[in-house]
Parts: sequence; C-alpha cells; structure tokens
Amino acid sequence: MQQQHLPALTILRLKQVGIETGLSRSSIYRGIQAGTFPNSIPLGPRAVGWRRGDIDAWLANPAGYRAQAAV
Repeated sequence: MQQQHLPALTILRLKQVGIETGLSRSSIYRGIQAGTFPNSIPLGPRAVGWRRGDIDAWLANPAGYRAQAAV
C-alpha cells in the first residue's frame, strides 16, 4: 500500500528549501534571524528541516511574511 503524505506536513531539508525559494543558505538563515523567513525545526542533533506549509506561506507573500513566535 502506498503511503500518502499531507503536503503541508512534509518536511523539506535545506537543499530543497533553497531550490524551491531560490535563496542561498546564508539568505535563508539571515531571513530566519530577521523574522522574515520560516523558522527551521530540529530533526536531530545536527539536522533541521522546514515544514512545507511554512515555505508555501512564505512563497505566497515573501515581502509580507512574518515568522510566528515559537510556542
């Protein structure tokens, strides 16, 4: 049986985020610090990822995106 993934819950790694957004690694992390790019989520001691839904929200309105405060 084929496993189905909900697109908004898919986790993207840095390389995928760069390809989808056209941003470099440094631009992504600079945007995170400025609060204008989605925060990464920890996947392990040395691994992070981004929720597809967060990246889609940024792509819909890059100039107006503001990261939500961590809960």
